[in-house]
Amino acid sequence: MSRIPVILLALLLDALFGDPPNRWHPVAWMGSAIARAQRYAPSPDAPPARQMLFGGAVIASGVMGVAAAGALLARWLTRLPRPVAWLLEAALLKTTFSLRGLSRAAGQIADALAEEDLPAARHWLSWHLVSRNTDDLDASQIAAAAIESVAENASDGVIAPLVFYAAGGLPAALAYRFLNTADAMLGYRDAAREWLGKLPARLDDAANLIPARVTALLIVAAAGKDAPRAWRIWRRDARLTASPNAGHPMSAMAGALGVRLEKKDHYALGADLRPPRPDDIPRAVRLLRTTVAAGALLLTISLLILTRKRS
Repeated sequence: MSRIPVILLALLLDALFGDPPNRWHPVAWMGSAIARAQRYAPSPDAPPARQMLFGGAVIASGVMGVAAAGALLARWLTRLPRPVAWLLEAALLKTTFSLRGLSRAAGQIADALAEEDLPAARHWLSWHLVSRNTDDLDASQIAAAAIESVAENASDGVIAPLVFYAAGGLPAALAYRFLNTADAMLGYRDAAREWLGKLPARLDDAANLIPARVTALLIVAAAGKDAPRAWRIWRRDARLTASPNAGHPMSAMAGALGVRLEKKDHYALGADLRPPRPDDIPRAVRLLRTTVAAGALLLTISLLILTRKRS
């Protein structure tokens, strides 16, 4: 099945309808399955190798399971009329990313800050975008955290699933989403998950190696007249974060917007730029949409070139 119309239809479905309810959402099912598996995990006092083995088993079984389900669905769809098959596959692909949901979450934070309602802004930030404590963040720090999340999720929340779909179809997109969900749930450095989430975190790092850098390049391209600054900050600051991938889209976003994105005691991306303001969040969302549009165009051109080479 041609993947170009599926990608474009999936983006259209996301723009029109957003995410389905959790009871119909494959990613919610993945999260529930991981949570159930975690109940049987070895205790934090168990040998690290045993904990790592359990985490690896969760990843291996989950990735293989969703990839097999994706392959079966893709094969079944080939029996349907092409327009119907495209639409159904696009609906399935859409569940692996959420551009509209990310934009809406950032918008709620921006609206709360515009109304000078810091408690609401902190609530929406921790509810939607970050796992760290937000109680002591001021308006600029909240805006910075929201912009960072928009940039990072541009990669692993939108571009990466589309890249994996373009490369390997529905099985690859679903496998990526399971891996990324497992990392989001298990990849923490606390007592309970330090070793349990080690393999999910490392495999997620590997899976996002290329998408994160592609996303940063797309952000630079989408920055227009600010592209030189975005390129400079990206090349200078991308490696300042603990994550080998998150710093790439975040530093490119900092340069594109001309703002400093700082997490106290961890990193400062664009340290020579001004602190972000609440009105920079909508700017980040607009840049996010342009970045995704550029990504869709890049994937379309790449798939067309590959199709011509094969023919």
